[in-house]
Amino acid sequence: MRDREPGPDVCQAGRVTASIPAPASLVGIHVRLDPLTPDHVPALHAALAHPAVFAGGFGGGAAGLRTDPDAFAEWARGYFRWDDLPHAVILVGGPHDGALVGTSTLTDLDVPRERIHLGWTAYDPRVWGTVVNAEAKRLLLGLAFDSGFGRVELQADARNDRSRAAILKLGATLEGVRRRDQRRADGTWRDAAVHSILVDEWPAVRASLDARIAAHADRPVLFRTPPA
Repeated sequence: MRDREPGPDVCQAGRVTASIPAPASLVGIHVRLDPLTPDHVPALHAALAHPAVFAGGFGGGAAGLRTDPDAFAEWARGYFRWDDLPHAVILVGGPHDGALVGTSTLTDLDVPRERIHLGWTAYDPRVWGTVVNAEAKRLLLGLAFDSGFGRVELQADARNDRSRAAILKLGATLEGVRRRDQRRADGTWRDAAVHSILVDEWPAVRASLDARIAAHADRPVLFRTPPA
């Protein structure tokens, strides 16, 4: 993690409210978010090592996909932000109770500026379009704002219309497109669509997410037919 200690310019103002939360499980109605560990990697491989997941830009894009379990494990060791706050997304209840279906991370933890990045998110295609993303984001956004952060950033490959639409559906604001932001696995350069949610916007965003989750409260998450 970076920037754990407030800088002198902020300390003298005496207004730092953010703090780094300790790793802990976050429990919702449909999902539980456990701190991600290397023990989760085999289940991550089963959930995420699919062309449809990487095609949208996760892991550096399609060229970053490792279908072999050992190659995926080696890739995962270098890709995930293990020293920050990565989480495994696990289903709660229903016929797939306990199944790991994705991951998401709070990273770039900048305490002096009270800002944090919510990213490194991917899900098993069988739960795309379900309540899983809404509840996972509700839990992680709640953790960030409850820990005193004032700005949560969310990014997507500018070419990934699906991810960008999902971020906007959360209630985030598109700030712009940062050009030539990051190299993809195939060597080309990604433009990043940068979004944010501010602490003053959180009550409205939270209410919207809570309503989406409540609409599914009496139905467990069922696996869907993944895209071809």
